[in-house]
Parts: sequence; structure tokens; C-alpha cells
Amino acid sequence: MLKIVNVWYFVLHSTIKCIYLCIVNLNIMNIENTKTQMSKGIFEYCILSLIRNEDKYASEIIEIFSKMKFDIVEGTIYPILTRLKNASYLSYYWQESNQGPPRKYYKITPEGLLFLNQLDEIWSDIEKSVKQIINY
Repeated sequence: MLKIVNVWYFVLHSTIKCIYLCIVNLNIMNIENTKTQMSKGIFEYCILSLIRNEDKYASEIIEIFSKMKFDIVEGTIYPILTRLKNASYLSYYWQESNQGPPRKYYKITPEGLLFLNQLDEIWSDIEKSVKQIINY
């Protein structure tokens, strides 16, 4: 009985280890995945920063991101804009357009400005820390 238990433990342990190594190997050094994950973490900050000085509509925000070589798509931006609006950091209004249907413009709220100021401080701290780590 002891041999069967030992063999079973070894097989189970080896299988778990193999599955773990396979999962790790699938995720190692996928630069596009890493870029996407790093970008997602700062989209809200960037969007609020873009809207800080001038109201913008979603397609305009996407276009600015694209010009900066920062990929964001409609399927990503609309949930972020909705989340920011639901948190009272953004409001919106409709404005007629010379080129097609009316556009939904997003405007930063006073609460959004306070939140953005906090994010500015956090970003500054993160940037300093990362630079220190890189130059360590």
C-alpha cells in the first residue's frame, strides 16, 4: 500500500508541477500582452488628463491615443468612460456635428479634477520609483 501511495503522490505532484510550468511558459515574455497590461493600468489617468483642458468625444480620444502610438479601441474606451461617468468624474453632453450625427462630449467634473490631481501625485511617485529601480 505504501508504494501505491508514494507513486500516486509522485504522479500528482509531477502533474501539478508540469501544469504550472506549462502555464508559466505560455505567459513568459509575450511582449504584446505585457504592453497591453501596462497600458490598461493608466488608461483612466490618460483619458482624464486629455479631457482636463478640453471636452472630447470618444473617437477624438481614440485618435489622440493612436497618434501617440498608444493603442486603445472602442471596446476598451467606452467601458472606461462609463466607469468614470458613474464615479462622477466625468459628465457628458450632446453636440450637433457638421459631419454626421450629434457627438457625445465628455467633460471633467470638479470631483474628476480632484481625482486627477491625486492621480498626478501617484503617477509622479510611481515614475520616480521606477526610474530609481531602473538606475539602481
